[in-house]
Amino acid sequence: MDRYIQTPLTKEVTKDLKAGDYVYISGTIYTARDAAHKRMQEALDRGESLPIEMKDNIIYYMGPSPAREGRPIGSAGPTTASRMDKYAPRLLDLGLKGMIGKGKRSQAVLDAIVRNGAVYFAAVGGAGALLSKAITASEVVAYDDLGTEAIRKLTVENFPVIVVCDAEGNNLYETAILEYAEK
Repeated sequence: MDRYIQTPLTKEVTKDLKAGDYVYISGTIYTARDAAHKRMQEALDRGESLPIEMKDNIIYYMGPSPAREGRPIGSAGPTTASRMDKYAPRLLDLGLKGMIGKGKRSQAVLDAIVRNGAVYFAAVGGAGALLSKAITASEVVAYDDLGTEAIRKLTVENFPVIVVCDAEGNNLYETAILEYAEK
């Protein structure tokens, strides 16, 4: 089913999203990869606040290439999500409602998704140039010294993703394998 949603991504929205849904996101999302996640973890361990609010937000695991002239961002393809698995449960417990990446997630992340009524989306790997066309603005908001791994605030319009893991614990990667095996 095709779904069009606006951020912030509330629990009321996530409860209606099902594994396998095609979703088009409009609004604000944030980027963060390994180094930014490590810094956020360290800040939390020191009792400091995070540079961005987690509540009802979406983090896209992505580090863009340089922007072409006249564009807000370069190629913007997803990073393998499992690299953030050691950090994700804590951020989900702080109110993060969505993550965008590619690939499978650990059981700890899947449990945290269900516990917090969140969702994991996949973006198509290898389609970074196409995905960047749905990004209308980009600005670094934290950890500028990390370069492509800095936290960015993105404005997106109909950013295309697929629900992989929904708030009820359904996992498209597992159900698709079973469905294929039956055929």
